Amino acid sequence: MTSFRINGGKELSGELRVSGNKNAALPMIAATLLTDKEVLLKNVPDILDVRVMLEIVSSLGVDVSFDNGELRIKAESIKTNEIPRLLCSKIRTSFLLGAPLLQRTGKCVLWPPGGDIIGRRRLDAHFYGLRTLGAELSVDNLPFVFSRSAKLRGRELFLDEASVTATEHILLAAVLAEGRTVIRNAASEPHVKSLAELLNKMGAKISGLDSNTIYIDGVEALHGAEHCIEGDHIEAGSFLALAAATGSKIKINGTSPRNYWMIRRVFEKMGVEMTLNSDHIYFPDGQSLKIEPEHGNAIPIISDGPWPQLPTDMMSCLIVAATQASGTVMFFEKMFESRIYFVDRLIMMGANAIVCDPHRVVISGPARLRASEMSSPDIRAGMAMVIAALCAEGESVIHNADMILRGYEGLVDKVSALGGLIEKI
Repeated sequence: MTSFRINGGKELSGELRVSGNKNAALPMIAATLLTDKEVLLKNVPDILDVRVMLEIVSSLGVDVSFDNGELRIKAESIKTNEIPRLLCSKIRTSFLLGAPLLQRTGKCVLWPPGGDIIGRRRLDAHFYGLRTLGAELSVDNLPFVFSRSAKLRGRELFLDEASVTATEHILLAAVLAEGRTVIRNAASEPHVKSLAELLNKMGAKISGLDSNTIYIDGVEALHGAEHCIEGDHIEAGSFLALAAATGSKIKINGTSPRNYWMIRRVFEKMGVEMTLNSDHIYFPDGQSLKIEPEHGNAIPIISDGPWPQLPTDMMSCLIVAATQASGTVMFFEKMFESRIYFVDRLIMMGANAIVCDPHRVVISGPARLRASEMSSPDIRAGMAMVIAALCAEGESVIHNADMILRGYEGLVDKVSALGGLIEKI
C-alpha cells in the first residue's frame, strides 16, 4: 500500500502546470472505440484511472500506445465485447464502453462499475437513454447485457437528473444512431463539452454545447482525429484551496477562465481573491481567510450542483480551506450522501466542525490542525487530507494514497515544487 508522509505548517510558493482533465480523458478513451481509425489524444494525464481504462480497452483487442502525455488508440478490430468483472469494478467509466461496443459489435457484456465510494451512483439514466434509442438491455441479473437487433434510432430524451456520465453515454450511442437525438436536462460540464468536441472532430454532428439541451444528428461512420485535452479545473481548484489554506502564493498555468467563475465566487465568500488570466491563475500570498456573512449577518451556505454551479468534486478541498478561515460557514453537499463523512478525520485533527447530517457540515475557524495518521477514502477527500496535513504542524501520514493518485498526476512533484515537504512511502 502506498502512503504519503507530509510535514506541514509551512508557507508554500511557486507555480505549476495543471494536468489534462481526468474526467475528459476517460470518456474520450471510450469514444475511440467508435471508429476503426487511429485517434490521437494529447495532454492525457498519466494517472491510475487512465491506466486502468487503457487496460480495459487493451483487453478488448484494441491497439494502445501511451507515452509522455500522448495517447494513440486504434480499434481496428475488437476481439471481444465482454469486459472482465475485475476491470469493471476498478473504475466508474468502464460503463461508458457499453455504447461503443454496442455500436461496433451489436452487443456488450459488462458488470456494474466501480469508482469512489461517495454514496449511491445511479445507472437508471444510462438504461433509460440506451433503451429509448432502441437498445435491448438485460440488467435484472449480472452481468449486464446490452444488444441491438437493428440500428439505433434518434429520439428526444429528458434526463431526470443532469448526470454527467449518462449524458456522455448517450452521446456515445447517439452519434451513430439514425436521425436526430435531443438530450434535454443534459449535463454541461467542461468535460462533457470536451468529449463532444472530440466526437465532432471524428465526424459527429453535435450542437447545443454549453447548454442543457444537446442535439445529435447521427452519421454513418466516424473517422480518426487529433485532440488536445484542456487543463483539469478540479486539479487547479484543489491547488487553489491548498494556497488559500496555507496562506501561500501560487501561479497555475494551463487554465481557461471560463471554467473558474463559480470557483472564484466561492473563494470570494472566504474573503480571498485570485486573478483569472487567459492561460493562468494567480493567487497572491498575504491574504487572510475570513468568511463573509450574508445579508442580515446570516451564516453563508456553500453548496454544489450541476454545472455551472460549484462542482461536487471541489467540496472536500474547500471544507479544509474553510477550517483555516475566520468565521462560520455551512457546506451543503447535494450530490452524494457519503462525501461529507471524511470530515471525521478533520475533527480528529482539531477542526471545529459539526456534521449535521450526511449532506451538511458547519465549519467554524480558524482551527489549529494537528498532525495525524489517516487513510484516504476517495480521490477528492484524499486530496483534502493532503491539504490538511500541509496546514498541520508536524508529521502526518496518509495511507491508501493510491486512491489519490487515481486523479492527480505527479502530485508529490507538484507539491514539492511549491516547497511542501511530502514523500511517497
